[in-house]
Amino acid sequence: MQDLAFSLAGLFVGLVVGLTGVGGGSLMTPILIFFFGMKPHLAIGTDLLFAAGTKFGGSVQLARAKRIDWPVVVQMAVGSIPACCLTLYALDQLGATSPEVQHVMTTTLGAALMLTAVATLYKALRTKSPAVEIPSESLEPTQPLHPALPILFGAAIGTLVTLTSVGAGAIGVLVLMMVYPHLPLKRIVAADIAHAVPLTLVAGLGHAGLGTVDWLLLAKLLAGSLPGIWIGAHLTHRLPERVVRSLLSLVLAYAGTKLLAI
Repeated sequence: MQDLAFSLAGLFVGLVVGLTGVGGGSLMTPILIFFFGMKPHLAIGTDLLFAAGTKFGGSVQLARAKRIDWPVVVQMAVGSIPACCLTLYALDQLGATSPEVQHVMTTTLGAALMLTAVATLYKALRTKSPAVEIPSESLEPTQPLHPALPILFGAAIGTLVTLTSVGAGAIGVLVLMMVYPHLPLKRIVAADIAHAVPLTLVAGLGHAGLGTVDWLLLAKLLAGSLPGIWIGAHLTHRLPERVVRSLLSLVLAYAGTKLLAI
């Protein structure tokens, strides 16, 4: 019965990801902690590979459609991947299962969920005025406000994702909006999804090396999430995305508050 519950949880999260592009880490980790009673380190480690699997298919489709600005992805990865590796090293040295590290994980996760809730709500409100393609070549959409910003923000996201499994979705989109103000929203979302795949994969494999990944659980979650993403993607034009994102932001804020109270 619990196997079915895990697959249904994966189906639900996959449905939300398919509808909004958000939820891979920000929803699954709290679900595993609160509803299934998993330890934070095990929930986070497993969810990182879950997020990599759920977003890989999306990035393949976006790459085929030629909507991914690879220079943006690389610029962010230059900061995020090394920061991810350094965070994994710190977890290995401190002990990922120690009570002190567990407390840091839950507190950081709670704060990350609150930030994700704000970013998700902002993105929902932003859909009132869709991004307009800017044809002017002089603006160079893939040019950041400053060359150091993608690396610095990428490093912050890499650290956050490795510690909490949250940050590669709505927070990443918000960062890209600030760093690349001339890049249209659809291309920002595409770059964010593409950047999330290698980041969550490296972080997830690093957690696997630390022994904080439940492989059998991962298979059960993916069994539900992959069809869920397909269903959600086909429902995007039938459900009001603004309403879905607004409700999602409330759920994330509630989960963040609960984690901060632990």
